[in-house]
Amino acid sequence: MSSIKEYFSELAQGVGSLVKGMTVTGKEFVTPKITECYPENRDTLQISDRFRGQLTLKYDEQGNHKCIACGICQMNCPNGTITLTSKMVELPDGKKKKKLDKYMYDLGSCIFCQLCVTNCPTGAIEFNNGFEEAVFNRDKLVKQLNYLPEKEEPVLPQEPKQSNEEINETK
Repeated sequence: MSSIKEYFSELAQGVGSLVKGMTVTGKEFVTPKITECYPENRDTLQISDRFRGQLTLKYDEQGNHKCIACGICQMNCPNGTITLTSKMVELPDGKKKKKLDKYMYDLGSCIFCQLCVTNCPTGAIEFNNGFEEAVFNRDKLVKQLNYLPEKEEPVLPQEPKQSNEEINETK
């Protein structure tokens, strides 16, 4: 007798679970559909400000970027997505300065964690809202971010050097 009782109780549980599942499916069946007509509404598409699309260097009006080639973004990147190459440049006053040579970014391996952006001491990099990156080859996802040519350092006016004879004449 107990086996018949168990049979019907399990049958009731199965029918209850089936009704519960059909209720969820029925609710989804009658809810209004939200479909993005993506390529057609590209101009009016609203993207959240918090969206992280592509990493870019910030440039000012003169075409200069703020990157000082410190390498903090490269060190903080968990995937090795960022590769910096720097060079030492001698300034007109005789001092040496580290300058950015190449800023390579592999979008295909980026996890968009934003550790590079938050730890940048000069605020030189940011994520923009660009998201159209469909390519056939992963090599095209590796980009050089410092695409504008570097400006030459301003040359300080040098005083004309006097020869020893001119120095002796002034004494």
